[in-house]
Amino acid sequence: MGDVKVDDDAILKSFLAEVGEVERDNEVVRILSCFKLNPFEHLNLSFDSSTDDVKRQYRKISLMVHPDKCKHPQAQEAFGALAKAQQLLLNDQERDYILTQVQAAKELKMKRKKQLKKNTASKIKSLVDEGKHEQLYEQSEEFQKELKLKVREILTDQEWRRRKMAMRISEEEGRLKKDEEEQKEIRKKKREHEEQWEGTRENRVSSWRDFMKGGKKAKKGETRPPKLKTEDPNKSYVQRPVKKG
Repeated sequence: MGDVKVDDDAILKSFLAEVGEVERDNEVVRILSCFKLNPFEHLNLSFDSSTDDVKRQYRKISLMVHPDKCKHPQAQEAFGALAKAQQLLLNDQERDYILTQVQAAKELKMKRKKQLKKNTASKIKSLVDEGKHEQLYEQSEEFQKELKLKVREILTDQEWRRRKMAMRISEEEGRLKKDEEEQKEIRKKKREHEEQWEGTRENRVSSWRDFMKGGKKAKKGETRPPKLKTEDPNKSYVQRPVKKG
């Protein structure tokens, strides 16, 4: 009888291990199928969860999908997504941003079309009934499901706007960088030209001095017109010779 008990215990242990492995794999699949912009989904928490809830839930799920304990090939990826979700929800600025979008989605969902009758009494009764059931409706599974979808829609829209803005900023920065590089190249060429001009200064000065001393030298093969003689050597101007007699 003792041997039978041992076999039963071994079978039960093996069965629980298999069940546990299946649960781990399912959790990995669930995390990776979550909407990437909503960390509440990754941690499987409601939008009104506290930071303590976030820490507690992270510890619980992270033990299930940790790569050292879970054999799923994407366990590492799921574990990373889970860690990022906790980081976002523990960051006050990121958490406030997400909750702001949740509140916007909630307000949009609560603006349901109300079917009211024309007479005043029916309107009052409808408003009272609406007020009574409003809180219950917010807690219903139907509302939570619709709210989650609406939050996805708003977060997607906001992320798209953010990426477009980042793209425009990147393009503008690229344009400014290109302009700056062009201006640098212009300044560089100007500086090189000035240095080259300054480097030939002595040659230019020497050439001018030589010119002033000896006059312009005729180039090889160049013919120059004859000089006209003056009748009166004391005159500084040139006078044509006059025939005598």
